[in-house]
Amino acid sequence: MRYLLACFVITALLFSTANAADFTLTSPDVQNGERLSIKQVFNGFGCTGDNVSPSLEWKNVPAETKSFAVTLYDPDAPTGSGWWHWVVFNIPASIQSLPANFGTDQSPLLPATTIQSRTDFGTKGFGGACPPQGDKPHRYQFTVYALDVDRLDLPSGAPAAMVGFYLHQHTIAKAQIIATYSR
Repeated sequence: MRYLLACFVITALLFSTANAADFTLTSPDVQNGERLSIKQVFNGFGCTGDNVSPSLEWKNVPAETKSFAVTLYDPDAPTGSGWWHWVVFNIPASIQSLPANFGTDQSPLLPATTIQSRTDFGTKGFGGACPPQGDKPHRYQFTVYALDVDRLDLPSGAPAAMVGFYLHQHTIAKAQIIATYSR
Protein backbone atom coordinates (compact mmCIF):
# COMPACT_ATOMS: atom_id res chain seq x y z
CA MET A 1 0.00 0.00 0.00
CA ARG A 2 2.81 2.44 0.88
CA TYR A 3 4.46 1.62 -2.43
CA LEU A 4 1.29 2.47 -4.36
CA LEU A 5 0.83 5.70 -2.42
CA ALA A 6 4.46 6.69 -3.08
CA CYS A 7 4.04 5.93 -6.80
CA PHE A 8 0.87 8.01 -6.91
CA VAL A 9 2.52 11.00 -5.20
CA ILE A 10 5.58 10.85 -7.47
CA THR A 11 3.42 10.57 -10.58
CA ALA A 12 1.28 13.52 -9.48
CA LEU A 13 4.36 15.65 -8.82
CA LEU A 14 5.91 14.76 -12.17
CA PHE A 15 2.65 15.50 -13.96
CA SER A 16 2.26 18.92 -12.31
CA THR A 17 5.89 19.80 -13.07
CA ALA A 18 5.44 18.77 -16.70
CA ASN A 19 2.37 20.98 -16.99
CA ALA A 20 4.24 23.96 -15.52
CA ALA A 21 7.09 23.34 -17.98
CA ASP A 22 4.62 23.70 -20.87
CA PHE A 23 3.83 27.31 -19.91
CA THR A 24 5.21 29.24 -22.90
CA LEU A 25 5.74 32.82 -24.03
CA THR A 26 5.79 33.67 -27.75
CA SER A 27 5.96 36.82 -29.85
CA PRO A 28 5.76 37.67 -33.55
CA ASP A 29 8.10 40.61 -32.79
CA VAL A 30 10.83 39.01 -30.64
CA GLN A 31 12.41 35.59 -31.16
CA ASN A 32 14.30 33.60 -28.56
CA GLY A 33 18.06 33.89 -29.14
CA GLU A 34 17.67 36.49 -31.90
CA ARG A 35 18.62 40.18 -32.08
CA LEU A 36 15.97 42.75 -31.15
CA SER A 37 14.71 44.95 -33.96
CA ILE A 38 14.97 48.75 -33.92
CA LYS A 39 11.32 48.77 -32.84
CA GLN A 40 12.28 47.46 -29.39
CA VAL A 41 15.24 49.85 -28.95
CA PHE A 42 14.95 52.81 -26.56
CA ASN A 43 14.70 56.37 -27.89
CA GLY A 44 17.03 58.28 -25.57
CA PHE A 45 20.31 57.81 -23.65
CA GLY A 46 22.07 57.95 -27.04
CA CYS A 47 19.83 55.29 -28.61
CA THR A 48 17.47 56.09 -31.49
CA GLY A 49 14.94 53.29 -31.62
CA ASP A 50 11.16 53.26 -31.82
CA ASN A 51 10.69 52.17 -28.17
CA VAL A 52 7.68 49.95 -28.98
CA SER A 53 6.89 47.08 -26.65
CA PRO A 54 6.47 43.80 -28.55
CA SER A 55 3.31 41.78 -28.90
CA LEU A 56 3.45 38.92 -26.36
CA GLU A 57 1.27 35.83 -25.95
CA TRP A 58 1.39 33.10 -23.32
CA LYS A 59 -0.12 29.62 -23.47
CA ASN A 60 -0.66 26.56 -21.29
CA VAL A 61 -1.33 28.68 -18.24
CA PRO A 62 -1.30 26.82 -14.91
CA ALA A 63 -4.90 26.23 -13.77
CA GLU A 64 -4.36 27.93 -10.41
CA THR A 65 -3.21 31.23 -11.97
CA LYS A 66 -5.00 34.29 -10.54
CA SER A 67 -3.04 37.04 -12.31
CA PHE A 68 0.05 37.72 -14.42
CA ALA A 69 3.04 40.03 -14.48
CA VAL A 70 5.40 40.79 -17.37
CA THR A 71 8.94 42.14 -17.09
CA LEU A 72 11.85 43.01 -19.35
CA TYR A 73 15.23 42.75 -17.67
CA ASP A 74 18.84 43.15 -18.86
CA PRO A 75 21.15 41.13 -16.57
CA ASP A 76 24.21 42.36 -18.51
CA ALA A 77 23.82 46.09 -17.81
CA PRO A 78 27.03 47.47 -16.26
CA THR A 79 25.36 48.41 -12.98
CA GLY A 80 26.16 45.45 -10.76
CA SER A 81 22.43 44.74 -10.50
CA GLY A 82 21.16 44.64 -14.09
CA TRP A 83 18.54 46.97 -15.56
CA TRP A 84 14.73 46.78 -15.43
CA HIS A 85 13.25 47.94 -18.74
CA TRP A 86 9.59 47.07 -18.14
CA VAL A 87 7.49 46.04 -15.16
CA VAL A 88 3.77 45.27 -15.61
CA PHE A 89 1.67 43.60 -12.93
CA ASN A 90 -1.92 42.92 -11.87
CA ILE A 91 -2.78 41.64 -15.34
CA PRO A 92 -6.06 39.70 -14.92
CA ALA A 93 -5.92 35.92 -15.39
CA SER A 94 -8.41 36.27 -18.27
CA ILE A 95 -5.78 38.09 -20.36
CA GLN A 96 -3.18 35.91 -22.07
CA SER A 97 -1.57 38.39 -24.45
CA LEU A 98 -0.39 41.97 -24.73
CA PRO A 99 -0.57 43.78 -28.08
CA ALA A 100 2.40 45.65 -29.55
CA ASN A 101 2.88 49.13 -28.06
CA PHE A 102 0.95 48.14 -24.93
CA GLY A 103 3.89 49.49 -22.94
CA THR A 104 3.20 53.20 -23.28
CA ASP A 105 2.67 54.77 -19.87
CA GLN A 106 -0.85 55.98 -20.66
CA SER A 107 -1.86 53.05 -22.86
CA PRO A 108 -5.62 52.91 -23.49
CA LEU A 109 -5.10 49.14 -23.80
CA LEU A 110 -4.44 48.80 -20.06
CA PRO A 111 -7.13 47.08 -17.98
CA ALA A 112 -8.05 49.35 -15.06
CA THR A 113 -6.37 47.02 -12.56
CA THR A 114 -3.08 46.68 -14.45
CA ILE A 115 -0.06 48.70 -13.32
CA GLN A 116 3.05 49.59 -15.31
CA SER A 117 5.55 50.45 -12.62
CA ARG A 118 8.72 52.52 -12.61
CA THR A 119 11.68 51.17 -14.59
CA ASP A 120 15.37 51.87 -14.14
CA PHE A 121 14.98 54.69 -16.67
CA GLY A 122 12.97 56.40 -13.90
CA THR A 123 9.73 56.30 -15.87
CA LYS A 124 6.69 54.04 -16.12
CA GLY A 125 6.03 51.91 -19.17
CA PHE A 126 8.27 50.15 -21.67
CA GLY A 127 11.88 51.25 -22.05
CA GLY A 128 13.61 49.44 -24.89
CA ALA A 129 17.14 48.12 -25.20
CA CYS A 130 19.97 50.64 -24.95
CA PRO A 131 23.28 49.03 -23.98
CA PRO A 132 26.46 51.12 -23.88
CA GLN A 133 28.06 51.73 -27.28
CA GLY A 134 30.69 49.06 -28.02
CA ASP A 135 29.67 46.78 -25.12
CA LYS A 136 29.19 43.05 -25.65
CA PRO A 137 25.71 41.91 -26.73
CA HIS A 138 23.27 42.18 -23.84
CA ARG A 139 20.55 39.62 -23.08
CA TYR A 140 17.02 40.98 -22.79
CA GLN A 141 14.74 38.69 -20.77
CA PHE A 142 11.03 39.06 -21.51
CA THR A 143 9.32 37.10 -18.73
CA VAL A 144 5.66 36.39 -17.99
CA TYR A 145 4.85 35.25 -14.45
CA ALA A 146 1.75 33.24 -13.52
CA LEU A 147 0.86 34.37 -10.00
CA ASP A 148 -1.12 32.82 -7.14
CA VAL A 149 -2.78 36.12 -6.13
CA ASP A 150 -5.39 38.31 -7.87
CA ARG A 151 -3.22 41.37 -7.40
CA LEU A 152 0.01 42.58 -5.87
CA ASP A 153 -0.81 45.24 -3.30
CA LEU A 154 1.81 47.71 -4.51
CA PRO A 155 1.60 51.36 -5.60
CA SER A 156 1.96 52.31 -9.25
CA GLY A 157 5.37 53.86 -8.58
CA ALA A 158 6.81 50.80 -6.83
CA PRO A 159 10.45 50.27 -7.79
CA ALA A 160 11.19 47.25 -9.95
CA ALA A 161 13.19 45.55 -7.18
CA MET A 162 10.18 45.70 -4.85
CA VAL A 163 7.90 44.27 -7.53
CA GLY A 164 10.51 41.57 -8.16
CA PHE A 165 10.46 40.62 -4.47
CA TYR A 166 6.68 40.11 -4.57
CA LEU A 167 6.86 38.25 -7.88
CA HIS A 168 9.33 35.85 -6.30
CA GLN A 169 6.89 35.22 -3.43
CA HIS A 170 3.86 34.56 -5.65
CA THR A 171 5.13 32.90 -8.84
CA ILE A 172 3.52 29.58 -9.79
CA ALA A 173 5.34 29.36 -13.13
CA LYS A 174 7.17 31.64 -15.54
CA ALA A 175 8.05 31.61 -19.22
CA GLN A 176 10.71 33.61 -21.07
CA ILE A 177 11.98 34.84 -24.38
CA ILE A 178 15.61 35.94 -24.27
CA ALA A 179 16.73 38.19 -27.12
CA THR A 180 19.98 40.10 -27.59
CA TYR A 181 21.06 43.56 -28.64
CA SER A 182 24.31 45.52 -28.97
CA ARG A 183 25.36 48.73 -30.66
